Amino acid sequence: MSKLEAEFGETDYKILSRERGFAGFLKVDILKLKHRLFEGGWSAEINREIMVREGAVGVLLFDPKRDEIVLVRQFRVGLLNQIKTPWALELVAGMANLGEDLDQVAMREVKEETNCEVSKLIKICDYFNSPGISSEKVRLYLGIMDSENAGGVYGLDKENEDIEVVVLPYDEAISGLNNGFLANAMSIIALQWLELNKFNILKKLF
Repeated sequence: MSKLEAEFGETDYKILSRERGFAGFLKVDILKLKHRLFEGGWSAEINREIMVREGAVGVLLFDPKRDEIVLVRQFRVGLLNQIKTPWALELVAGMANLGEDLDQVAMREVKEETNCEVSKLIKICDYFNSPGISSEKVRLYLGIMDSENAGGVYGLDKENEDIEVVVLPYDEAISGLNNGFLANAMSIIALQWLELNKFNILKKLF
């Protein structure tokens, strides 16, 4: 058995109780559980809260002909008092409903947040956003598009979205990443992936 694989699985924890503790913009469940220990036996009863979220997608928009990256900027409550401004520069992103096709979610979010169309979606990776407190699983994509007419302010009024579309030369986006202007997991993972894979992506596209 590879050391990459966990020794424990679904039979090695017990959920003693689970109830909905809060249901608003966020949904939080309260759990009592125990699990097996690496040195043998079982843990004591553990109390945990988990934020319950369905899948999410993030899309790094890239125009390979113009060598430009399209990002979005919007207000983020989690950044209050954390950095100079809570208006964060990010990837296009959005939540999926249960059972919804993630490619379709990605295309929809690109249209809603930027009014742009994606000609090709390339899967980057799946990852768990914060598994210590959340069930959210994120799928990241590279979205190939034409950035010539990109720009403006978009978003859904019913979701209180106020989203600025920002077009950057590729090198400026990478510089912004390295200088802390893109300080969120989606953006860091996707831009670093593009740095590593850009040459091969361009070879396949042209």
